[in-house]
Amino acid sequence: MSALWQRIQKAYLRLVEPLADALAARGVSPNTITTIGTICTVAAGGAFAFGQIHLGAWVLGLTAVSDVLDGLVARRSHRVTAFGAFYDSTLDRIADGAVLAGLTLFWATPGTRHSIAMVVVCLLAMLGSFLTSYTRARAEGLGVDVTVGWMQRPERIVLLAAPQAFFGLAFDGAVLKFIVLLLTLASWITVAQRVAYVRRATVASNR
Repeated sequence: MSALWQRIQKAYLRLVEPLADALAARGVSPNTITTIGTICTVAAGGAFAFGQIHLGAWVLGLTAVSDVLDGLVARRSHRVTAFGAFYDSTLDRIADGAVLAGLTLFWATPGTRHSIAMVVVCLLAMLGSFLTSYTRARAEGLGVDVTVGWMQRPERIVLLAAPQAFFGLAFDGAVLKFIVLLLTLASWITVAQRVAYVRRATVASNR
């Protein structure tokens, strides 16, 4: 499965690279791409909140291109900066929060889709996604490179975008519920994996 995912990523990069070259040649700022992508992702979260699951998923899937483009454009235009990396990481957290907040509001709104259980699951998913990113950042601050784990940001975006783009609220929303439950569980497993990895790395370095 890991090898398949890597092949998909490489194929996706080959498709996006010509666009990155064109943007770099025109002097487009990587931070501008990051900003536009975040605004669109927040819009996708808004669509989720109002029950427009199909629309939100397609917008999320299309704007996910910015996650790859900003880094590619920065490297091709020789504009890789520490602030750019910080800015990208910060806006990623806003984007993640907006999408999951949208789903939280969707299930919190009174009506046929109202579900306190799914509101709790969404809140756990949000906390898990933040901790997934935080554990890596904190570990890097300690000099430990942590890339282990089932659920990193690209996987989260694919899970939240692809199935919903095709199924939406089909089967009485069962597909969407399953995806959010899966994302939540995998995020917390990833957090546990990273904590365990950092513990082993730091204990070994102190011997």
